Amino acid sequence: MSTAEETADGETSAWGEVTPDAARRLLVAAVEAFAERGYHATTTRDIAGRAGMSPAALYIHYKTKEELLHRISRIGHEKAVDILRVAARGEGSAAERLADAVSSFVRWHAGGRTTARVVQYELDSLGPDARAEILALRRQVDAEVRSIIEDGVAAGEFDVLDVHGTTLAVLSLCIDVARWFNVDGPRTPDEVGELYADLVLRMVGAK
Repeated sequence: MSTAEETADGETSAWGEVTPDAARRLLVAAVEAFAERGYHATTTRDIAGRAGMSPAALYIHYKTKEELLHRISRIGHEKAVDILRVAARGEGSAAERLADAVSSFVRWHAGGRTTARVVQYELDSLGPDARAEILALRRQVDAEVRSIIEDGVAAGEFDVLDVHGTTLAVLSLCIDVARWFNVDGPRTPDEVGELYADLVLRMVGAK
């Protein structure tokens, strides 16, 4: 399976809001190119070629290469916030909600690893205004996980001395899955999600 197919199959729902079809094809092609070559080494001609379109056609839908990266980053981070918010505000104990948050977040990073690598590791390629918007979304991601840990500490479920540092460690653990996960490896995204949920519960000293 190519990176483009992997992205399209694994993240179809993430791009559902991108219309028309040509704009969606360009976005998927950009994800593929940025993941393989990096943002700065990728040209608009590369992206258009991967989408089977002319460079001129790209500019009908996106004014600049940065606009493409910004849209990819925004959609990806909004999806991350949604995943964690659903878990944080669900029913159950803090331990159950944290396990749900971690397993869901890890599954997203493993199943959509190509997109996730671009979303998580190309932040510094954005200009100041776009970067500020994405950083605000990242703060929301942090807040959702931190709120679960704070609930667990308050309820006596977790033994955590540094909630801020632990939140950062949990998120770093989940995000790094996008860097190393291999579709041909020994574990599925679901299995990695379950493993990491167990590891994080041990990390917070879940009773």
